[in-house]
Amino acid sequence: MIKKCDHPGCTKAGTCRAPKTRDLREYWWFCREHAAEYNKNWNYYAGMTPDEIEEDWERQTFGAPLKDKKQADQDNADYIKFLNDFITGRATFDKVPPRTSKTIPGRVTSALAVLNLPITATWREISARYRALAKRHHPDTATGDKDAAAKQFTKITDAYNVLKTHFGKK
Repeated sequence: MIKKCDHPGCTKAGTCRAPKTRDLREYWWFCREHAAEYNKNWNYYAGMTPDEIEEDWERQTFGAPLKDKKQADQDNADYIKFLNDFITGRATFDKVPPRTSKTIPGRVTSALAVLNLPITATWREISARYRALAKRHHPDTATGDKDAAAKQFTKITDAYNVLKTHFGKK
């Protein structure tokens, strides 16, 4: 759905979003011209004192400060110990057993083969391929042999359901 530019009096399409507030949860939708004008004049730190700006910058850069000094000191000590152990005991880090790769169940690889997808396919790719194949082979929309289309559609749907279960989709 294309929105109209939020600038008063403009009738162009609002294709560019611009933040309404500092929390970046609400946006205006402007045409390119008005988005450029708005962004040029918008100040993220407007209304904040220099101390608030500094605090916000540090929080966004380094994370929330620890209130508990003891905990901060303990975290620092743990980190220093980790670094020392890593540097002086490198051999123990190198002896970590290799991760065993998960084997993909045969029914999943078969389902991917039905959809003509590699084993690295993402859920988005699987869904898109299923929709395309289902549209092509659905008995109501397929041209030619309706029985063959119905069998292929059933095969595609079964494969999709196997992958849906494997990926934990409902």
